[in-house]
Amino acid sequence: MAPILEEQQKLTDECTELPLSLPKEKGWRTLHLYQFQGFWCQSAEIQSIMSFQKHFQANDTDIVVASIPKSGTTWLKALAFAVSNRHRFVPNSKSHPLLNSNPHDLVPFLEYKLYANNQLPDLTNISEPRLFGTHIPFASLGNSIQNSDAKIVYICRNPLDTFVSSWHFLNKVKPESGSPISMEEAFDMYCKGIVGFGPFWDHMLGYWKESLLRPNKVLFLKYEDMKEDGAFQLKKLAKFLGFPFTLEEERGGVVENIAKLCCFENMKKLEVNKIGSSIGNFENKNLFRKAEVGDWVNYLSPKMVERLSKVIEERLGGSGLGFKVFP
Repeated sequence: MAPILEEQQKLTDECTELPLSLPKEKGWRTLHLYQFQGFWCQSAEIQSIMSFQKHFQANDTDIVVASIPKSGTTWLKALAFAVSNRHRFVPNSKSHPLLNSNPHDLVPFLEYKLYANNQLPDLTNISEPRLFGTHIPFASLGNSIQNSDAKIVYICRNPLDTFVSSWHFLNKVKPESGSPISMEEAFDMYCKGIVGFGPFWDHMLGYWKESLLRPNKVLFLKYEDMKEDGAFQLKKLAKFLGFPFTLEEERGGVVENIAKLCCFENMKKLEVNKIGSSIGNFENKNLFRKAEVGDWVNYLSPKMVERLSKVIEERLGGSGLGFKVFP
């Protein structure tokens, strides 16, 4: 057996045994979630994460789009791709890749796609800047990304809205053999931190603190700020990535063209986002629901809001990171 295949088989064997020794809880979509390296994930994700940590070599020009699930990941991937590739692909072109490809195909997940299913991808021939996506917490990104000049853009969202979006999404993609998880049960787990890649507060704080320590390394964005002032946030993103808009571009409407290209309404109506699956077996159509700020008021009781607000205050209080209550 070739050394690299032998190494992967050894990793496979290790990952088969590892979950047996890890703390576990009932999963939202799968039978169990396992506490691995301080966060909760499915058993299938453990091997891909370990393989990524072992083999991925970052380039200084890499861009990593990071988030906790259902926080605006698809939107930010589209924006990052459009901004960093605008000299190759004119934003208002009828042949722009985002019109024919899902953002998750253009900015692939490290753990869900590239290193999933025992794959060892050859990433050396990807044109720069290489763009990757991840839900992995900052502490588990590995030394290669952390110690390189690769840029990390992180997006988070009001946990009240993130919970509602997660609950809707995971019930849509849950295997037919499994019964839907009730909102009350899912909410209790969420408040305890038992959710994919959670606890959400640890996930947010990991990237938040790093953005304060190394603002040239990590850009921390809020979904609500992007909805409120998209043009300003888009210019901030472009500057951080090293592709600032020129005055000529701003006058020529390039910022607005990118915002329009990547907006929820446009992305949702594209045929490519109504068919197929770009993340495992998750259908693309399920990635686009409402994209509204404050939709939680339609689902959460006053007691639920009070409980989660208390969790947010206890876990994030004093960090400088907070969320307005919408609407």
